[in-house]
Amino acid sequence: MILNLNAYEIKIENNLIDNLAEEIKKVYSNDRIFIVTDKNLIRLYESKLRTTLKDFKIDFVIVEPGEHSKSLHTYEVVSRYLIQNGMRRNHLLVAFGGGVIGDLAGFVAGTLYRGVPFIQIPTSLLAMVDSSIGGKTGIDVKEGKNLLGVFKNPKAVYIDPMLLNTLPEVEYRNGMAEVIKAAIINDKALFEYLKKHDRLTIKELIAAIEVKRKIVLEDPFEENIRMYLNFGHTFGHAIEKHFDYSIKHGFAISYGMILSLEEGVRLGYTPKWLYEEVKAMLFKHQLIKEPLYKKDEFIHLISTDKKQLADGLRFVFAKDIGQLEIVKGVKF
Repeated sequence: MILNLNAYEIKIENNLIDNLAEEIKKVYSNDRIFIVTDKNLIRLYESKLRTTLKDFKIDFVIVEPGEHSKSLHTYEVVSRYLIQNGMRRNHLLVAFGGGVIGDLAGFVAGTLYRGVPFIQIPTSLLAMVDSSIGGKTGIDVKEGKNLLGVFKNPKAVYIDPMLLNTLPEVEYRNGMAEVIKAAIINDKALFEYLKKHDRLTIKELIAAIEVKRKIVLEDPFEENIRMYLNFGHTFGHAIEKHFDYSIKHGFAISYGMILSLEEGVRLGYTPKWLYEEVKAMLFKHQLIKEPLYKKDEFIHLISTDKKQLADGLRFVFAKDIGQLEIVKGVKF
């Protein structure tokens, strides 16, 4: 399956990694590539990558797993390593990993030498359905998550669902949060599927990707409806920051979605049935547990959210499955 996103293609295929060299040659003509990945993934896939990419000269850039690698320090270490080891402006950077790797490598690709070509090979469910799609990159600073970043489109996104076979169960559930978010935004059939099933087939994986792809096509630079994709993220990012990123992104935005729905009910945007159905789904997928968080714990942390504009916070409320509203100047 190939999905088009104007500037690049998203290819989804089982065992795609076996044909990775041929795919890369379609978008890149040189023979040297630099692969950014983490210590867990290099143990699992170094041999496979060296075999399938034997036509290229490969340099691995290996970072620690986890959100703390989305930092200015790691950004500098990776960038200087690339410079010192001979990367040129027309060499290819490959992000091989989950959302952290994709965001970090994408930010490096968008800024090193004022931009180098890169591709995304997401290895986690969260990265496959969300962070590898759309060209947003970013790193965290003390004041908040993803506050430094650039829009940088990859040359291609290669999604091999078979890579999920080595994904820990907690990471699969972490990614399911973004699938649930996608269903709430614009896919009633996917929402109904998620009520009954714990795992995705390729059909549902593609459906979740399609929600984001269509929004990005209409609003590539987050000027309007792309903010729908931030449903649950205002509180979710604050929750991550509160716990110093020891809570995984999907779990944090799951609590963030619940808090957003609670506020929607309180302010008259969200029907109570929607809150109850989403809460039941998040419990089913083991993304939240009692006691649920209270908004007062996190309000002070949303002042630096990216959706804070000159005229106030843009906040996303869900009115129904497939019906969201962006409200300006929300105060809690």
